[in-house]
Amino acid sequence: MQKILFLDRDGVLITEPQPDQQVDSLEKLEFIPGVIYALARIVRELDYQLVLVTNQDGLGTASFPEETFWPAQEKMLKTLAGEGITFQQIHIDRSFPHDNLPTRKPGTAMLTGYLNGDVDLANSYVIGDRLTDVKLAKNLGAKAILLRQWDDPVGHEQDIELIAETWEKIYQHLRLPPRRVSHRRATRETDISIELCLDGTGKSDIKTGLGFFDHMLDQLARHGGLDLSLEARGDLRIDEHHTIEDTALALGEAFALALNDKRGLERYGSSKFEVQSSNSKLQTPNFELQTPKFELQTSNFELQIPMDDALAGVALDFGGRSWLVWQADFRREKIGEMPTEMFFHFFKSFSDAARCNLNIRVEGANEHHKIEAIFKAFARAIKVAVRRDPLNRELPTTKGAL
Repeated sequence: MQKILFLDRDGVLITEPQPDQQVDSLEKLEFIPGVIYALARIVRELDYQLVLVTNQDGLGTASFPEETFWPAQEKMLKTLAGEGITFQQIHIDRSFPHDNLPTRKPGTAMLTGYLNGDVDLANSYVIGDRLTDVKLAKNLGAKAILLRQWDDPVGHEQDIELIAETWEKIYQHLRLPPRRVSHRRATRETDISIELCLDGTGKSDIKTGLGFFDHMLDQLARHGGLDLSLEARGDLRIDEHHTIEDTALALGEAFALALNDKRGLERYGSSKFEVQSSNSKLQTPNFELQTPKFELQTSNFELQIPMDDALAGVALDFGGRSWLVWQADFRREKIGEMPTEMFFHFFKSFSDAARCNLNIRVEGANEHHKIEAIFKAFARAIKVAVRRDPLNRELPTTKGAL
């Protein structure tokens, strides 16, 4: 089915003059910065059709005569057409706000032809600069992109997929749509539900029944730039093993699903962070730890996260093959309710399910700091590895498949 971009006009394609908000002369015709370049790329590269939907208050009345509207309108359309940007349909509502007509946005009476099931509305967008455009998207069953101009989006964020400052951001969003998955893994021992967005803002809602485990997964979302909602119901009456293992498997499966199309993917997680320790003496409140020979080679292990006494490094490859190198020792049996033996098991299970190579190492004295540094380094490695290049559609491999 066809996908559509329903575009507002004033404030989205051309500037909206103040205070009259009417483009009623050629002198007032001015394009929004970047719109022509971005729309031309969208038309060339993506499979959306363009539909113009605009409210023009009182068009055809004494307050907005027809002859003052059409010269600027035709000039705008001709300029856009010269760059290959044309509209499948143009819908103009001429009513005033106080008329409350169903044709006026956010009403859909002008757009009933798109509601017959022939249009992929779930993957279509309304792009506007007002909350009325956001409400129109909701009424159509489409997604909303708000080009930030006038209205405050606070309180409406749940209805807006993207709040953009520029048309370049809109292009990038459409070129590389957010990778979101819903995944559930249910067995006789556990039931894990996950909502994951690889292109998020670090929001998390974690409920595993294990407080320290929740804290670590919160770190993963926050420092990895992931939106992660995860609920695990497990047989904690027996012990923690099944809940931790199955959460890792479910999370790895969710990553594999979200990374399904790896074209343009960075693939490898690395981010230069220069930290070295040589012939160091670590002071703690209760003891003195001598490390006369400790040297961490940053040339071989680029991603390193310090946390007080601890220094963790993680390297990651979403190359389709699982492997875990684990260089971490823990002297305590548990941190919170989480057995330290399960740290290795978590990352091994994630690696198997996500089909990724993980290389993890940590040094330090405080066990809490050590594992938290690992999770933060893991998150940073993921953040780099899942990046995509909007101008590159090649798989990051010479094999032709990942």
